[in-house]
Amino acid sequence: MRFLRETGLIFWSQLRTNLRNPTWVMIGLSQPVLYLVLFGPLFKGIAPAGTDPWKVLTPALVIMTGMTGALYAGFAIVVEVRSGVVERQRVTPADRGALLLGRVLKDMAVLTVQALVLVGVAVLAFGLRPAPLGLVLSVLLIAVMAAGLASASYALGLWAKAEGTLASVLNSITLPVMLLSGILLPMSVGPTWLRGLAKANPFSYTVDAARALFRGDYGVSDVYIGSGVTAVLAVLLVVIGARSFARENA
Repeated sequence: MRFLRETGLIFWSQLRTNLRNPTWVMIGLSQPVLYLVLFGPLFKGIAPAGTDPWKVLTPALVIMTGMTGALYAGFAIVVEVRSGVVERQRVTPADRGALLLGRVLKDMAVLTVQALVLVGVAVLAFGLRPAPLGLVLSVLLIAVMAAGLASASYALGLWAKAEGTLASVLNSITLPVMLLSGILLPMSVGPTWLRGLAKANPFSYTVDAARALFRGDYGVSDVYIGSGVTAVLAVLLVVIGARSFARENA
């Protein structure tokens, strides 16, 4: 109960900071919405035959929102380290795991709201009709993915201790991971060696699972494989992030 109470305190503290300055939440949504508006009509020409292009593009853009938002969460901890917030939390008896989990839960909540807003834009502006249960399950799947990525990002932020160093590391990771996940372009149009690299990218399975859920294809293998890979990767990253967080805060 103490751990849950401490986690809740950190969660609400972090969430209030976001609510006082919601600009960054909207900035995080601007790029996916632009992709939806500008890239969506072009995507119709390359979408697989017989499929709704918006059910292919929209879940991928939701994943992009969750991926970029979670990966860049570490910049907040760099600012908190510099301003002394983390140092003040270190001297409290709060569990180090609660300090991390509260932040991660805040990121999951913010990214869930962003995902629903993005889907709402697609529904109202482009006539997207996702399967209701599939929408809920896909957002849950993406929240799990974001938990792992945010944990790793916070650990990297504590290690880097500077925005420039953290940006260099994340920029070298983010772009190839997104491109090889098939978010914007289906990997089926690429050469054999590129498709092989995409299969080695765990997030490509997350994208496939989210697209299947949006279509309402709950029983296909993409859903089970993608959900399993996402959950295992998230748990691994949370464990690594928690240990790094505890070590850096020791």
